[in-house]
Amino acid sequence: MTATRGLEGVVATTSSISSIIDDTLTYVGYNIDDLANNASFEEVIYLLWHLKLPNASELKEFTELLAANAELPKEVIEHFKMYNIKEVHPMAALRSAVSLLGLYDDKADVMEDKENYLKAVRLQAKIPTIVTSFARIRNGQEPIAPRQDLGFAANFLYMLTGKDPEPVEVEAFNKALVLHADHELNASTFTARVCVATLSDVYSGVTAAIGALKGPLHGGANEQVMKMLTEIGSVDKAEEYILDKLEKKEKIMGFGHRVYRQGDPRAKHLKEMSKKLTELTGQSKYYEMSVKVEDVFTSNKGLPPNVDFYSASVYHSLGIDHDLFTPIFAVSRVSGWLAHILEQYSNNRLIRPRADYVGPGKQQYVPVEQRG
Repeated sequence: MTATRGLEGVVATTSSISSIIDDTLTYVGYNIDDLANNASFEEVIYLLWHLKLPNASELKEFTELLAANAELPKEVIEHFKMYNIKEVHPMAALRSAVSLLGLYDDKADVMEDKENYLKAVRLQAKIPTIVTSFARIRNGQEPIAPRQDLGFAANFLYMLTGKDPEPVEVEAFNKALVLHADHELNASTFTARVCVATLSDVYSGVTAAIGALKGPLHGGANEQVMKMLTEIGSVDKAEEYILDKLEKKEKIMGFGHRVYRQGDPRAKHLKEMSKKLTELTGQSKYYEMSVKVEDVFTSNKGLPPNVDFYSASVYHSLGIDHDLFTPIFAVSRVSGWLAHILEQYSNNRLIRPRADYVGPGKQQYVPVEQRG
């Protein structure tokens, strides 16, 4: 056996959900560019779960099913009020709330296909409500109930702010959701599959995935990008800032990717939306700083930006708190996690790799009184 650090290059399973081939990302064979430019997030969720795009009646029924399941149990809302909410990172709150949801679902441990699908619907519908409710409660505001007349993207922005979002805001957020929905066997998705391969329940699988996404080397990168842009402050300081970081060999988040070699195909869509939104909100400096950082970093290191880089300025322009960026990633990526969980259940085998042992050998036990 030969160990591979980080399982790089290891093919762990077969899947019909998404693929990354020759730097092209597809969902069920549909190019991500095609979906980002044309599809609603609801269509993409359906595509990932059913391996086909819905027709008009299927989409209507599916959208109504999501809307009907978006409200939270009152116990989850009260849970947020029980601890010092100002001290809790939203990803920790999301992780705990999803686990808590399983306690209030009497079908949580029923492993029938139909019930697992309905649990997927409930989780997909409720996670946006969890994130927005937490965000409002910690600011001393009451949560806003979801509206059944709004689409998925618009409803999230409405529940967060209490205002009907502008069409360009809905377009940008919908596009971000589509782009983040799935990404083959990324760390959090693989975590979800490992968890449910033991025949653990859907809630456990998604809770485990959230735990993996919480790390800054995965979902937390866009929050770190916004922190960097805030520290830079203005376009004229960007080059000096990046060159100083490079000289000190400090990590710059939002660039490069384990899988892509020529660049992340999702980044260009968020770059375009960043330009539109920062102009709309009078915050063009964040787009301009981002472009300058990209130019300096890429010319020095040869690494293009990934999906996290421009998503930071997109979410900032939507008025979203920076520590909510990763939970919003989860609002989208749960669609992919659930697709992979359902696929794992459908053809399950316990995931149990081996390790290449490199420790000492041929040791013999010595009684404690004889040890030096």
